[in-house]
Amino acid sequence: MSVVTSVRELKDLLPRRARLLGLDIGSKTIGLALSDTTLTIATPMETIKRTKFKDDAAKLLDIVQKQGVGGFVLGWPVNMDGSEGPRCQSTKAFSDNLAKLSDLPQIFWDERLSTAAVERTLIEADRSRARRKELVDKMAAAYILQGALHAL
Repeated sequence: MSVVTSVRELKDLLPRRARLLGLDIGSKTIGLALSDTTLTIATPMETIKRTKFKDDAAKLLDIVQKQGVGGFVLGWPVNMDGSEGPRCQSTKAFSDNLAKLSDLPQIFWDERLSTAAVERTLIEADRSRARRKELVDKMAAAYILQGALHAL
């Protein structure tokens, strides 16, 4: 299956009680967040240190199996002006490669300002720079996933 074009389409393809896995795909890490089975709340899950795609995908597919995931919400890193740059190309390549290994539906979700919003929240919570670095990717994934859940 290829990337689904709309949230509505994604919802129609999800099995009952299936969760969504949110991904904030960076060049060094992938932040992960998981929805509840009612598709209401996104919870930060973990951050995967990226290695080879095959290994990263194996970790994701293991989570899919263990957590009852029925679809993916991938952060879509468009530029502030809405144009698509190199990061979008790399996310698209990741999505295409993932689609070769899993037929679960995927959507792209605009992730503009997600990291900035999460950083601001962590600063307000008085987290140290080291702790923010540790938390930001999975929290950004939750922010992205929560946006898609609201749209559902």
